[in-house]
Amino acid sequence: MHYRNALLASLLLSATATLAQNTALQPEAETAEPVQPRQVILIIGDGMDEQQITIARNYLHGAAGQLLLDHMPLRSAVQIQTSEDRVDGKPVYVADSANTATTMATGAITSIGRISTSAGTDQDLTTIAELATAAGLRTGIVTTASVTDATPAAFAAHISLRLCEDSATMEEIRYRDIFLGECRADLKAVGGKGSIAEQLAESAVDVILGGGSAHFTPLAEGETVSTLDLARRNGFEVVTTATELAQATSDKKLLGLFAPGTMPVRLQGEDGREAENPERSWLNQLHPYIGSVTLPPPMTCEPNPEATGVPTLRQMTDAALEHLASANDRGFFLMIESASIDKQSHERKPCGSIGELEQLEEALDSALAFAQTHPHTLIMVTADHSQAAQLVPYESLFAAFPIPVYTPGKLARIVTPEGSHMAINYATNNFIMEEHTGAAVPLFSNSEGVGRIPPFIQQSQIFAITREYLGI
Repeated sequence: MHYRNALLASLLLSATATLAQNTALQPEAETAEPVQPRQVILIIGDGMDEQQITIARNYLHGAAGQLLLDHMPLRSAVQIQTSEDRVDGKPVYVADSANTATTMATGAITSIGRISTSAGTDQDLTTIAELATAAGLRTGIVTTASVTDATPAAFAAHISLRLCEDSATMEEIRYRDIFLGECRADLKAVGGKGSIAEQLAESAVDVILGGGSAHFTPLAEGETVSTLDLARRNGFEVVTTATELAQATSDKKLLGLFAPGTMPVRLQGEDGREAENPERSWLNQLHPYIGSVTLPPPMTCEPNPEATGVPTLRQMTDAALEHLASANDRGFFLMIESASIDKQSHERKPCGSIGELEQLEEALDSALAFAQTHPHTLIMVTADHSQAAQLVPYESLFAAFPIPVYTPGKLARIVTPEGSHMAINYATNNFIMEEHTGAAVPLFSNSEGVGRIPPFIQQSQIFAITREYLGI
C-alpha cells in the first residue's frame, strides 16, 4: 500500500514537472490587439428620392456629371414601411418622416406621426441611440431642421405625436383654430416623458446640432427654468453661432441651436419664386383643346441671403465627428439629416431642395474623409420617403399637336448652369403644400456596407444592420 502510494506520488510529480517544462518551452502568447472602435454614420436626405437626386445632379454637375453619391461602392433600394394606428394595422403605402425615422431608429413599423412609439399600444420603442449609449458608445444627432423635428426626434425621444415639440404644445395644438392633436398622456405630471425638447434636454445624447431654439425657450413642465436651462443642468454646453461651435470644448455634451426653427436653405428661386400655375386663356377654360396656355417663365437659382453666417451641414458634421471621436475607444452612432430637400419640396421650391442636397453631399464628403482615418466606419446614405418633385419635359412630347398640352400641376422651369432648362412639376394635391409619395428610396454605402447590405431591403433592416455592425 505504501509502495503504491509512493509510486502514484512519484508519477504525479513527474507529470507535473514535465508539464511545467513543456509550458516553459512554449512561445509566449501574443498580446491580443485592442478592439478597434466602430462607428456608424447614418445620413438621411429627407424626401431624397431618385427624382430629387436627378434634379440636383443635373443642376450641380450637368447632364453628364456625377454626384459624390454616384461614386459610393454600394447602392441598394429601400422599401418604406408604414401601418395604420392599431396593433393589427394594415399597411399604409405613403409614409411621413416620423414613422419612417422611427423604423430606422428602432426597427419597428409604426403609424404616421409617431415618434419611437408603437402603433395601437403607444409603447416606447428602444432606439439605436439608446442601445449605443447603454453599450458605452457615444451618440450624435445633426440636422438642418429643428432638432425637435420628426427625424432627429425619433432617435432620442418617445411621444405619440410629432407636433408636441415643446412644453407649450403638449395639451392642445391648433392652427388657425383647427385642432391638430395633443399629447396629454405624455405629460410628466401623468408619468410621461414630456415634450420632445424636454426629452432631448434630459437625454444622454452627446451631440445635438441644428435649429429649433424657439422650442427650448418655454418653461419646462413643473420647473421654474426654461427647457434650455434644463439642458445646461444636464451637462450640455449650449452654442448658438458658427464661431461658438468652432470653439466648443470636447469634454462636455454639446447642444447647438442655430435658428428658431428650420435652418435657412442655401439656394432659393430667383426673387424668391417657386413653382407656379400655368395661365389658361378663357377659351382654354371653356374647352381644353382650344385657346392657349402660358407656362411660368424660366427662372434661375440664387444664393439665399438668410443663410449667411449660419453653420453649414458640413460644419456641423465636422464638429460632431471631432466631438464624438475625441478620446473615444468605443465608437459612436451619428445621424445626420439634410432636412429641407423635403421641406422645400413641400413648398414647391426646387432651388431650395437642390441646395439642400448639395449640403448633404458636403456632409458625406466629411464622413468619407473621417472613414479614411477611422477604418471601422460604416456610412449609409438614404431617405426616409419619396417626395413630390417630378422632372418633366420642358417641351411636351405632344407639342406638335394643334392643342395646348400642359401640366395640370404647379411648374418651375429652371435655367441650369449648362444654359439649358429643367421643368419640375408638383401635382400631388391642390392644397398649399405638396405631399409625400410612396416609391422606394435609394441607399448608398461605403465599402463597409459591401456584403452587409443586400440590393433590396425593408426600411426596418437599417436598424438591424446598424446594431449588428456596432455589436450592441
